[in-house]
Amino acid sequence: MVRMPPGSGWRHGRSNPASPTTREDLRPMSNTTTLSGNLTRDPEIRYTRDGQANATFGLAVNRRWQPRGSEEWEEATSFFDVVCWRELAENVALSLAKGTRVIVTGRLDQHVWETELGERRSKVEITAEEVGASLRFATAEVSRTARRALDGNGADGSSDHLDTTIGADA
Repeated sequence: MVRMPPGSGWRHGRSNPASPTTREDLRPMSNTTTLSGNLTRDPEIRYTRDGQANATFGLAVNRRWQPRGSEEWEEATSFFDVVCWRELAENVALSLAKGTRVIVTGRLDQHVWETELGERRSKVEITAEEVGASLRFATAEVSRTARRALDGNGADGSSDHLDTTIGADA
């Protein structure tokens, strides 16, 4: 195994790509991403046959940068589909609308399928774990709402979760 000397550009725990993997190089991989952008459409909520809520919405993420040596700014927009489940889906559908600026944290999921013509297609979407209002250009009022929760005996219990109302600052 090749070990690079300190100061050679390789940090401790990161091996030379040409050398074999060591135990210290085996770190868990992460598939978590956080995006900030605007909803491109109102959230659409649906329910599965067994009653689980599912909400989807589009997210536009804008980037703006100035290339070195240039006085011009360049812009690019990426579009993502976001999927929410259960209570998060219901809260998103009740709280958000097209144009709302949000922060989404979730995992990337790739779906691959074949068309009727035999063409292979794929799509990457974000399965949200958290969705929150961005307070960069807006204010939010947070209020608690009651939700149903099943206790160990299958009876309804009650617990609280947060619901937000978003207002844009002019």
